[in-house]
Amino acid sequence: MSLKRTGRLSRREMLKALSLAGAGSTSLAPFLTGCRQSLQTPQDVERGLRRDALDGKPKFLIVISATGGASIVDSFLAVRASEGGMNAPRLNTFPDAQVQSVMGSPFRAVKVNNPRLGAIPIAVNTDQLGFVQKYKDDMLVATSVGTSVNHVIAQKRSINGNGAWKGRTLQESVALQWGMGFPLPNVNMSVGGYGERGADGSLPPSVYAETVTSPSLWPLGLDGAKGIQGAPPRDVVELARKARAELDASSVFGTTFQDADAMKRWRAQQADSTKLETQDLITRLNVLPNMPPQIPLTQFGLGSSPDGAKVRQAFPAFFEDPFEGQAALAFLLFKYRVSVAVTIGPDFNVKLGGATGLANPPLAFDYSHNDHRSGQAFMWARILGTVDKLITLLKAEPFDMATGESLWDRTLIYVATDFGRTRNRPDNAAEFGSGHDLNNGFLMLSPMVKGNTVLGGVDPLTTLTYGFDARTGAAQPGKLTTNEPDLYSGVLTAMGADLTGSGLPDASAFKQG
Repeated sequence: MSLKRTGRLSRREMLKALSLAGAGSTSLAPFLTGCRQSLQTPQDVERGLRRDALDGKPKFLIVISATGGASIVDSFLAVRASEGGMNAPRLNTFPDAQVQSVMGSPFRAVKVNNPRLGAIPIAVNTDQLGFVQKYKDDMLVATSVGTSVNHVIAQKRSINGNGAWKGRTLQESVALQWGMGFPLPNVNMSVGGYGERGADGSLPPSVYAETVTSPSLWPLGLDGAKGIQGAPPRDVVELARKARAELDASSVFGTTFQDADAMKRWRAQQADSTKLETQDLITRLNVLPNMPPQIPLTQFGLGSSPDGAKVRQAFPAFFEDPFEGQAALAFLLFKYRVSVAVTIGPDFNVKLGGATGLANPPLAFDYSHNDHRSGQAFMWARILGTVDKLITLLKAEPFDMATGESLWDRTLIYVATDFGRTRNRPDNAAEFGSGHDLNNGFLMLSPMVKGNTVLGGVDPLTTLTYGFDARTGAAQPGKLTTNEPDLYSGVLTAMGADLTGSGLPDASAFKQG
């Protein structure tokens, strides 16, 4: 039995399916799934272009770019001075009181209280304990050894596993498997290597990232006529578009290049723009409130998202702080089924605001060159605070009323970072700078990961992390070889992606259950 190439059951197959259902058969779902899967060609299987089962539901990925090098030994794998032996004063170990244990968990939480952030006269008072206690059962930390300490190269490898699957990024892989039919399955608001597309040119253009540089204003561009005073009625706009398409197609340029890939993408994008308009995304994704005279939405026939008040309450600095604005938009992109993969993160630029008057220090995590300990503490607090707010929104948003699933139940957050930081410091120095280092670890959060888990470990005598077996999860002390493909595979494995033909390593240790 098989589906027609249109994806529809034949009349005979539909009657058989209905008879099975009427008889209360438990074999109906496999029957339908098998029909759909029989459409796959060998090329489809090799490329991972399988159709989802008829009963399939989307899953969602949020990549958070911890730009500049987030150090895992300044967070969940911190080392106490009493554990570091005679080298502790010269390594990045903490006074014992600053490294807090988490009951029933392998994770640790760092508490930092410093009077300034390098040369910046603001106090840094942070404590990771509350976050770890709240989310430990959905947290997994996997140790890592990268292959580059160049920012852009390392950033890109953190999302493509150093070319682990034909060079495609995690976001592209997720968009390919769960984003078909979504208007913009892959939205990227980050910078540098995190914002670059992968190297697999065989993918459908729709899975490559849509770049968003201004999350708070971008939704206002999702309609070609709405919001423009004096614009003609919608039916007139559609007539003009139809005439334009006919003129373009019959022009010398249009006939000469009608089969060019760029022209095909252009025509597809024109069709996609209509989808954005029919779903009224200019309203649904708009976090801005109606606040005349500064923001006179109604004057232009516009409105705020039905979820605007809720999102603004979670992210009150959404307009001034791009990172908060990105997080706010990420939630709405998932809720309204616009995207399945969204990338957000702070950049290298200074942002004023927040409780201390500074939202983002210069160079983000890379401010660790100037003041490692305070810089790491400040930026980890920034990342974890935003993650906490995002998860809270996702947990409160129903996904499937029949199963009781929330949007969070089907979401994975991957905190990607450039690299780790060097471990040496002057004897017992509380203020010191650090450089780039290949040795580090990555944080993942989701009900889909094996929670409350550290894959690998840290040697307290060197503060270097060591590796693990990606299939079994067994720690491998002394292993310091690169494992970028394991991490890439781990994210997709935890999400339950189909990795047929990928050649990726077995990363079963990442997956819940």
